[in-house]
Amino acid sequence: MPRPLPEREDKAALSGWRARGHEVIFESDTFTGKAFDILLIAAILASVVVIMLQSMDFELSVRLRLRTIEWGFTALFTVEYFLRLLCVGRPRRYATSFFGVIDLLAIIPTYASLFFPGEQVQVLLVIRVVRILRIFRVLKLADYLDQGELLLGALRASRHKIVVFLLTVLTLVTFLGSLMYLVEGREHGFTSIPRGIYWAIVTMTTVGYGDISPQTPQGQALAALLMLVGYGIIAVPTGIVSAELALRKRQQVSGQACRGCALEGHDDDAVYCKGCGEKL
Repeated sequence: MPRPLPEREDKAALSGWRARGHEVIFESDTFTGKAFDILLIAAILASVVVIMLQSMDFELSVRLRLRTIEWGFTALFTVEYFLRLLCVGRPRRYATSFFGVIDLLAIIPTYASLFFPGEQVQVLLVIRVVRILRIFRVLKLADYLDQGELLLGALRASRHKIVVFLLTVLTLVTFLGSLMYLVEGREHGFTSIPRGIYWAIVTMTTVGYGDISPQTPQGQALAALLMLVGYGIIAVPTGIVSAELALRKRQQVSGQACRGCALEGHDDDAVYCKGCGEKL
């Protein structure tokens, strides 16, 4: 557990306009903070719509207008990003956090398009839609954040079991794909062992593209067996994660953001930040 910082260091970290800026930008308990978040979410949605429209076949004049609007949103989000860095006590910690990375990735593609022309770079801007996750804080949906933390914790706790499961599945599809290559052969579309493994994965996951299928009775029997095994295997990861979820205790979380690193999702009775130790 990180060592809590003295209270005087907490107050010295942010003062004056930086403390006020933190309250507006990161907090949602006040009217100004909630209004800022709502306007930000509206701007994010509008910018995503503009990005989608840019991929359509409009006249050149319309595309230029959309491009200009996109640069306006990028300038707005750039200012917002640097204000976030200025209004936290530990800018580096915020910059490397989940939302900090997403905020940076949301503006990089527009500037990158100056050096790498092409729509492919601009399409990456749709990552801005991930920023809408802040709506959970605005609407006080703490229970949803709590459940998200609960699910992530269960996934982390069951990662070793999931790795063993995936290795088992990989071994199984490699064996069955190789066996199908021997049974069917090149004349029926199984031109290589990797092609057979591809078929085994598609069949086991019940996707069934149909681009390649067994033609011989032996191959069809093997395919039927793999389909039945696939139905049973699909339920295994769900059971692993469900078992971990059942062992975890639900805790209440607050919507308060740390002044030092902007971390959210603290326990409702927390006094210090669980990320950097600063007083909340």
